[in-house]
Amino acid sequence: MNALEPRTQSHPLKESTRVRAVSVSTKVQARHGERLAIVYVRQSSLRQVQENIESTQLQYRLVERAEALGWPKERIVVIDDDLGQSGQSVVGRVGFQRLLAEVSLDHVGIVLGIEMSRLARSCRDWHQLLELCSVFGTLLGDADGVYEPRDYNDRLLLGLKGTMSEAELHVLQGRLDAGKRNKARRGEYFNHAPIGYVRTREGLALEPDQQARAVVQLIFDKFRELGSSSAVLRYLRGNGIRVGVRDHRAPDYGDLIWRDANRVTLLNMLHHPIYAGAYVYGRRETDARRRVAGKPGSGRRWAKPEDWEVLIHGALPAYITWEQWEQNQQKLRENGSHYGCGAARGRGLLAGRIFCGRCGRRMSISYSGQTKARFTCDAARNQWGGPQCQALASHPVETLVVKQLLRALEPASLDLSLQAAENIEAEKQRLEQHHRQTVERAAYQTDVARRRYVAVDPENRLVAAELERQWEAAMRSQRSCEEEFERYQQRNSGKLTTQEREQIKALSGDIPRLWHAATTSGVERQLILRTLVERIQVTVQGTTDRVSVTIRWSGGFESHHEIHRAVSSFQKLEAADEIVKRLGEWLAAGHSYPAITNLLNGEGFKSARGKPFTVASTAQLCKNLRRQKYLPESQPLKPGQWRATTLAQHLRIKPTTLNTWRLRGWIVATQSQGRWVYTADERELDRLKRLVAHARKRLQQTPRSLTKPRTAKPK
Repeated sequence: MNALEPRTQSHPLKESTRVRAVSVSTKVQARHGERLAIVYVRQSSLRQVQENIESTQLQYRLVERAEALGWPKERIVVIDDDLGQSGQSVVGRVGFQRLLAEVSLDHVGIVLGIEMSRLARSCRDWHQLLELCSVFGTLLGDADGVYEPRDYNDRLLLGLKGTMSEAELHVLQGRLDAGKRNKARRGEYFNHAPIGYVRTREGLALEPDQQARAVVQLIFDKFRELGSSSAVLRYLRGNGIRVGVRDHRAPDYGDLIWRDANRVTLLNMLHHPIYAGAYVYGRRETDARRRVAGKPGSGRRWAKPEDWEVLIHGALPAYITWEQWEQNQQKLRENGSHYGCGAARGRGLLAGRIFCGRCGRRMSISYSGQTKARFTCDAARNQWGGPQCQALASHPVETLVVKQLLRALEPASLDLSLQAAENIEAEKQRLEQHHRQTVERAAYQTDVARRRYVAVDPENRLVAAELERQWEAAMRSQRSCEEEFERYQQRNSGKLTTQEREQIKALSGDIPRLWHAATTSGVERQLILRTLVERIQVTVQGTTDRVSVTIRWSGGFESHHEIHRAVSSFQKLEAADEIVKRLGEWLAAGHSYPAITNLLNGEGFKSARGKPFTVASTAQLCKNLRRQKYLPESQPLKPGQWRATTLAQHLRIKPTTLNTWRLRGWIVATQSQGRWVYTADERELDRLKRLVAHARKRLQQTPRSLTKPRTAKPK
């Protein structure tokens, strides 16, 4: 008998297994015994590790099987790193990866597992192990016998076992999933209860603790009031309000624990439809393409409401209505940063509310600097390469909407002041009730700790000392809660005084001043506007400066307005022809540029920038129109008369220098049709050239002979 063959009388398995082991023992050769025997131990979950103790012990007893096959105990290695890991994939299975590495290094003579499903539940991983064992001559063994992967019959049998192992996992998962779905269709499948609910035999029920239930209701009420999860979080942290959570993990399972609010918790509560009384199954789905190696929970994403598998309205007790839940989801979408429909960025108030009157799409906002914002309709250009639909600056639209908004708020100013006073008092009472309940809870915990200490046997000093410590900690916690309650009462003592009410009325009576006050933040302005305005539709009339604006207010009423935008050229102004006509008349009448500017602004004309005309813009406009032949040229110049530009070029100075001489009286100039005409004959030109060549010195007056014109300045 080969020395490496097992002694059948010491084999720990049943008799039939011993017979099969003896019959295949010839596959174990001396070269196998020179290497290690690896016993691979795995359970699919931590629950199986804790409850399926017999299966785990049976796998560890494979060490005796390796000894029976001829391996000494010091040459047997147990790999149990994958206890609590699924065999569905090699990802995350450190023990299996270690096994593959040892086989690849030619360190292993045999790999033992209680069954093939313990080694792998995936054909890909299983055949990878078979291929390595075949290359390096490693045996595989289970409860049925020993296999040589290089042998065709054994390789075929091992391949079938691997396929059956994967199919078994698929069948088991299918049965479990079908059971869950069937139970979910009845609205009876639950995991752990969300915050504000508890598990019962019948399903889910509202949180029995009154204070914890009130905090959940407060979160939804404040979100409806403030319109932002960040604002709700700041409110809770600022007022010292904590959220009651029942831990679904050991060792504090089912206990009510008070924790500080955080953004993730608030968003989960605001998004969860259970708080509207709806039972939902299938809110999250798995996309295999998004899975990341080493991250078991990756690849999961939130499904759209229309893709939920089960939705049963009114199946559970609710904190809010379904309509309010839908409004909350709309508000959360608006507060997001998605392209074109997110919350307002920068100083723009209307982002997410502006729609194109031509194509109906939402217009995006872009910024040049910190204040210059523009609305553009770029969907066709960005997605299909088409032309831009329309664009305009945000300032004229924002000015119009704010003006109409303040006008709409004027009739409601008194009602708003009274409502604000009532809300402030109700808010004080609500917070006071919360802090009072916190003190009552701390007092109850102190009393419980006291009764436990009193009930203990004084002779049991170890237990008595611990209970005394808990009693002292409870008393300190109670005192801290009482001090916090006292501080709150001092800060918010009593009801609103008559003076405070009058101040509220005064502020609400001057809404424009309150709107533009430095203490009013941009977020508050955005919140007011988004509450009252549902949609703003703008339509640019052709390529002109005229823009039609339609404001749809909350409640469905629409108001129609018209504004003027800035355009790139004067010719795009709708009133361009009328302005040219009026300029020709005023210039022919001999009006100066300041007078023409006043006439233009008096008749309501705007420049291409959408602003009132200035003397400089009027002069530049007239100059451009003359160059473009829209206005006739000025009267021909007489001998000795010069235009400013021509004379400046002749003297090789700047036109601004020439204008300074005119203001100082150093040169004679008259105004004709809004333009200055300079008078300078040959002798005058000679003086001006000497004036140009004169080297002026600081604090020294220019000689009178160089600054005095030959002809007196006309009056």
